[in-house]
Amino acid sequence: MPTRPAHWWPGMLLPRRVALMVIGLVAALSLAHSQTPEAPQSAPPLRGPEAFRSITDPTERSRALFVEAGKVLLHPRCVNCHPQDDRPRQGLNSHPHEPPVVRGAADHGVPAMECQTCHQATNIDYARLPGHPLWHVAPRSMAWYGLPLGAICEQLKDSERNGGKTLAQIHEHMAHDSLVGWGWKPGVGREPVPGSQEIFGALIAAWIDTGAACPVN
Repeated sequence: MPTRPAHWWPGMLLPRRVALMVIGLVAALSLAHSQTPEAPQSAPPLRGPEAFRSITDPTERSRALFVEAGKVLLHPRCVNCHPQDDRPRQGLNSHPHEPPVVRGAADHGVPAMECQTCHQATNIDYARLPGHPLWHVAPRSMAWYGLPLGAICEQLKDSERNGGKTLAQIHEHMAHDSLVGWGWKPGVGREPVPGSQEIFGALIAAWIDTGAACPVN
């Protein structure tokens, strides 16, 4: 009768695909267990560009518009996926992701623990799992967590860090990208970012039209 190797474990009897599914299920259950509904908070309203027409100086108006857009950019729904290190954050208090995961070489996690192992194409509300087809961590060049708004603004405009995007492409991304839009539809038990993607896109467009000036901080 053949003997089992010293490092044998039951999962060795499973096909690789099944074993990965089991690992993913365990990770998903662990993640769901760690997700508790967020305490309701009163998010600040997001004002549209018309609220800043009284600012006559274009540069000052541009800065004010970006500060207003910063209510979205600095919200945990956004910065949690823009970490400085390899580990995304969770919740309104931006605690480290549980179960522990890392960004991996392509910002989609590592084998057997890729983002899509747990995060599916849509939110799974009964398990409190957020989801989107393109769920991933932002590249290091777009790390926002812990940065002041002015530094984030300079990042967005820097083509060497923003993936070669023009200001028009930045607006298109902010105003219409569906992963950005997830912030307003985060699922049961999560506070959405303020306002709407339409208002946010209008703020970014007005910021660009007034010179794309960055806040000083």
